[in-house]
Amino acid sequence: MLKGLIHMIRKPFVRLLLVLAGLMAVLSTPAYAVVELNINKGNVQPMPIAITDLLSNDSLGPQISGVIAADLQRSGLFAPINKQAFIEKITNPDSTPRFPDWTSINAQALVTGRVTQEGGRLRAEFRLWDTFGNSQMIGQQFYAQPDNWRRVAHIIADAIYQKITGEKGYFDTRVVFVAESGPKTARKTQLGIMDQDGANVRMLTDGSDLVLTPRFSPNRQEVTYMSFANQQPRVYLLQLQTGQRELVGNFPGMTFSPRFSPDGQRVIMSLQQEGNANIYTMDLRSRTTTRLTSTAAIDTSPSYSPDGTKIAFESDRGGQPQIYVMNADGSGQNRISFGNGSYSTPVWSPRGDLIAFTKRAGGNFAIGVMKPDGSGERILTSGSYSEGPTWAPNGRVIMFFRAPSGASGPQIYSIDLTGYNEQKIPTPGFASDPAWSPLLE
Repeated sequence: MLKGLIHMIRKPFVRLLLVLAGLMAVLSTPAYAVVELNINKGNVQPMPIAITDLLSNDSLGPQISGVIAADLQRSGLFAPINKQAFIEKITNPDSTPRFPDWTSINAQALVTGRVTQEGGRLRAEFRLWDTFGNSQMIGQQFYAQPDNWRRVAHIIADAIYQKITGEKGYFDTRVVFVAESGPKTARKTQLGIMDQDGANVRMLTDGSDLVLTPRFSPNRQEVTYMSFANQQPRVYLLQLQTGQRELVGNFPGMTFSPRFSPDGQRVIMSLQQEGNANIYTMDLRSRTTTRLTSTAAIDTSPSYSPDGTKIAFESDRGGQPQIYVMNADGSGQNRISFGNGSYSTPVWSPRGDLIAFTKRAGGNFAIGVMKPDGSGERILTSGSYSEGPTWAPNGRVIMFFRAPSGASGPQIYSIDLTGYNEQKIPTPGFASDPAWSPLLE
């Protein structure tokens, strides 16, 4: 019974105190850079970049540099150069580097900096250099509590990513997910939260109840999720800063796939009654519900467009699950998926230009994207049971989970929109149902 419920239902933590002294004005006036990376092409050749160890009196500088390099490499857009190839040894990050030493090893960009301790706080500085343009592209410094050094590294990686690609980064983010343990027939599930690279894992629930489909609020430190506390399927709000849990409401029948509206003021979900399921919204202030669909089919997995004017959802009203789009008030319901097989779990990109989905055809599962009118369908990855796409806040990368056949359990993966850079996200155990947070503040 439990296994069946999980299969049927699958379809954004304690805020870290980081004191930014501002993304300080550029430490010196930058020239126009030659370095740029066009990430709108299909298969982008990774840019060679040299990331030196940030100078420090301990291991913290090299550790921060290591996280920066790992973030950029994992994006698939950058190729950090092996430090053994470096010719110049940086001893003063305030000085202009010897650019020929870096261009000779084909480093198109160079990162230098230092880490110091001031009054119990960590101060991290970095500079990004255009080696072929012989100029500094950006220079910034940050202050934080020493325990937050990984977050500083992610913020620096975001700044480098944005300066070179022209797009916002996604490294200073968290992912909430379902951690699974135990045998396949008796899984224990907990809500977990981690950095986007799999570090700093922390459990949010104790595993006493089945939990499913966690989703981040777009503007608050809370998540919504399903729980089977006392064998009753209910939707909860969890305040990540305090750990306080709040029941959204008691609904008759089953409740599926809760998700926030873009303004964070409503939750949209699917409620099952008398064998069919329809989509409802609930105002979190007044707790009033509004019904948006009314069919004898199963309508589920609703997802708002980023401007809040449209909703994508899954429905089997045509005989098998397909993707539909409607206006936010429920009007204008139109099917947009017409390929072979069934389509499920639609999720609107934060950019508004694409909808991610799960597709099943001929026993094969795939994660793909299409435009909101259904055109331009592209499969990004396929294989064994794959589901649950979730978007990075810049709309360039998708996470999902894949569950191989047999006794093993699901794992979380990421892939970019080119489909050429699939990465496994390390987790302590089995993991599913990832949901990506917005960029932290």
